[in-house]
Amino acid sequence: MDGSYGETLRAVMRVRDGAAPAETFDVASAGEWLAFDAGVRDLGDRPWLLSRPAGEPGQPGGVLGQSGGEPGRPTRTLLNRLRGRAGSKAVPPVAPPVPDAPAIALCHPDGRVREAALDAVRTAPGLRPLLVVRCADWVAPVRAKARAALAELPGDALFSSAELILRLSRRERGGFALTLLEDALREGPAAEVLALTARPDRATYRLAYRIAVERGLLTPMELATTAATCADVTLQDLCAEAAVRPGATPDPDAAAVLDRLLAARAPRVRAAGVTALRRAGRHGDAEPFLVDRSGVVRACARYVLRQGGVDPLPIYRGLCAEPAAHPAAAAGLGECGDRATDAETLWALLGHPLPSVRVHTISGLRALDVVERERLTPLLDDPAPAVVRAATRALLPDAAGIPEHLLRERSAPERPRAVRVAADRLLRAAGQQRRPAPGYR
Repeated sequence: MDGSYGETLRAVMRVRDGAAPAETFDVASAGEWLAFDAGVRDLGDRPWLLSRPAGEPGQPGGVLGQSGGEPGRPTRTLLNRLRGRAGSKAVPPVAPPVPDAPAIALCHPDGRVREAALDAVRTAPGLRPLLVVRCADWVAPVRAKARAALAELPGDALFSSAELILRLSRRERGGFALTLLEDALREGPAAEVLALTARPDRATYRLAYRIAVERGLLTPMELATTAATCADVTLQDLCAEAAVRPGATPDPDAAAVLDRLLAARAPRVRAAGVTALRRAGRHGDAEPFLVDRSGVVRACARYVLRQGGVDPLPIYRGLCAEPAAHPAAAAGLGECGDRATDAETLWALLGHPLPSVRVHTISGLRALDVVERERLTPLLDDPAPAVVRAATRALLPDAAGIPEHLLRERSAPERPRAVRVAADRLLRAAGQQRRPAPGYR
């Protein structure tokens, strides 16, 4: 199925006519099962479409296509009205017949049909995803019967439906199957748990990693490698913290694990590695991270050095004497410096030829809380877009004090895009609304 309503209904029709779900849509996709369930339910006002048309082989004809000749809902309504006019008793409600296709019956709009169809799952493992869906059913008897059937299955039978279970766990009644899945992962074979860590679905691999960490199925180096290479920030935190947890790493491997974290691209992973240097007694190794490009890593490095009895401020002052080698030293000086002593050092660095030094200098001025509007406004015309953006962020709190005509001039079409964007942001911050400049998106 391509996700469209029409394609979903065509899949429902094919299953109704005898095709297996695996021949109709991707049964490995949780979204496809949920779309199929919703597609059958959408036919609730056309019940004659849920059974094969009368006269087909193996399908006895019935009123409005209902198998077994039982009257369908429209027919019963008409009979009730006619008999009511004649003074006769109304036709008692008749449970609709179960459609031939169990997959259709398991999603039928009538709860009695869904409940009766649950018996078919015992001999049809391919329909277990629909059993999981029915565990979150809105009808209590259906829900109870489905949960009893699901609880009887072996734990590893749930692994293939992990994505579907996690999708359904967001629903009001969807927690039952998730509890069974978590218990199965905690008690099941390690290979099955590790296999789920490779699933593309985010919720699935996060759960698998969480259980794997709880069970100690991954070595500290494997955890550090995952933290350093994955793009999921939740997984980065989970694996990095587990990799440096006290007692998790044998002494011969501790240095290698820390080095792997310290070399990570993600700042939060490097921060975890820097913080762990204190526990490892490697306080001095945090000094290079005083000039890390990330503020959180610099803060962790200062903490580790102070725990080792080293004051980072003199180090920053020395590094700012040669800012080209360490541009982020200007930001670090502002984060821990003295306003009376270090402010002018930072102001002097605003004229440095390297844009990276100018950017970090603006960050340092903001951290030191010594931003002056008149001295920073000229940087709105800086040739480096990164410097223009940094200056804009620093000027936003005092945007109302910038002469409006200066900002209007910078919003002209011939100005560079970064300058136009900066002028627009500052005008809006100052309460001077205007239409976006031509060419600006």
